[in-house]
Amino acid sequence: MGVSVPGEATTEGQPAPPIRSGVDTVRSALAPFTDVLRRLEVDTRLFGMVAALALIWIGFNVLSGGTFLTARNLWNLSVQSASIAIMATGMVLVIVSRNIDLSVGSMLGFLGYTMAMTQAVWIPQSLGLGLEQPYTWILTLLVGIVLGAAIGGAQGFVVAYGGVPSFIVTLGGLLVWRGLIFRYAQGQTIAPLDTTFQMLGGGTVGTRVGALGEWPSWTLGLVLCIAIGYAQITSRRRKGRYGFPVRPLWAEVLVGAAACGAVLGTVWVANSYPLPPNVAVLYAQEHGIPVPPGGLFIPTGIAFPVMIMLGVTLVVTFLATRRRFGRYVYAIGGNPDAAALAGINVRRTIMLTFALIGSLAAVSAAVQTARLNAAVTSLGVQNELDVISAAVIGGTSFAGGIGTVPGAILGAVVMQSLRSGMVLLLVDSPTQDIVVGIVLVVAVGLDAVVRRRVS
Repeated sequence: MGVSVPGEATTEGQPAPPIRSGVDTVRSALAPFTDVLRRLEVDTRLFGMVAALALIWIGFNVLSGGTFLTARNLWNLSVQSASIAIMATGMVLVIVSRNIDLSVGSMLGFLGYTMAMTQAVWIPQSLGLGLEQPYTWILTLLVGIVLGAAIGGAQGFVVAYGGVPSFIVTLGGLLVWRGLIFRYAQGQTIAPLDTTFQMLGGGTVGTRVGALGEWPSWTLGLVLCIAIGYAQITSRRRKGRYGFPVRPLWAEVLVGAAACGAVLGTVWVANSYPLPPNVAVLYAQEHGIPVPPGGLFIPTGIAFPVMIMLGVTLVVTFLATRRRFGRYVYAIGGNPDAAALAGINVRRTIMLTFALIGSLAAVSAAVQTARLNAAVTSLGVQNELDVISAAVIGGTSFAGGIGTVPGAILGAVVMQSLRSGMVLLLVDSPTQDIVVGIVLVVAVGLDAVVRRRVS
């Protein structure tokens, strides 16, 4: 009596039904859902990231007894994510161009120290102009951004024109800039910083708060919703003018409503977080407001670091999608030889990507030093790992040519959510690093699997 083998005939002339793999079964089950996403023109990777973030938030909220999804924790999460997200937007373009920058953490520390020395030592002492000048914070930012662009551009020059691999150049930069930090005042802490500069970190100084407040936050939310609607209308008209397919009207409305809902929900959470009680009392005394027995509830609103992150995201997204520079970067990442043959100045473009991330490291350094109200030797330690992880988890491929700025922002939020949730659960730092490392490897592995299946 014979043994039936899958794929062979079980009876004469009747082939056995094929055995479908688990992957095919799942794909068939999800086919209607993926078809809806396709009609909505929603990036499935981005949607998967949002779903993963929702699961992370819900899981940590359950395990922490409901303390994770509170206005206080989410507000702090947004501020903590801003610094990494700012640099991750530039890291996307660097990785897309088939390079890497390991020096961003050390650059951040070096630039943070430089900006602290500018406002706390050089302007008041070397130039004799005194502290708390109205232009101090502006001059400090300019010094940091220009120096950051110069450092990044110099590293990019060695990579592009010198032919040295970016891994080696930026690894050397990691060591050099970290070492130069200790040349500033023998590594001593530089503090305090300019009062106006401190607002960039989202903190409070007296009655001054590094946030928009209630009604300006709602106004910003409404402006962003109008901008989303305008962008959808113009995009739809442009596609129709050139004969490209457009979303069904119901899908357009659904996507716009979801985007506006996310924006207004973020504003609502930010306004649900009140000023600290002592700050609220000082604010009431300054403005002649009576303090009720239960205390004042003054909404904090969207923090300035989040505003800075939003501005950087819009600018880098515009560069990546609407300017020749961005198209050149993606072309180089897709095929450097073909890009060169097409007339693209590959070396100059690569150098500019490193200059861009250097300037963004300066912006991030301003946010971190302002929040700490000091420059310390540990500033930016391991930030390079978080920035690269945020970009990769957000869908940027190490193979080059693939990556989005919104994905990197979402990746930064996922990274910080993991760390914030583990802190709430009192997980020790080594275990946090283990979890983040596993998540990074899984993200890169999934990217490799997807690329193999697509090719």
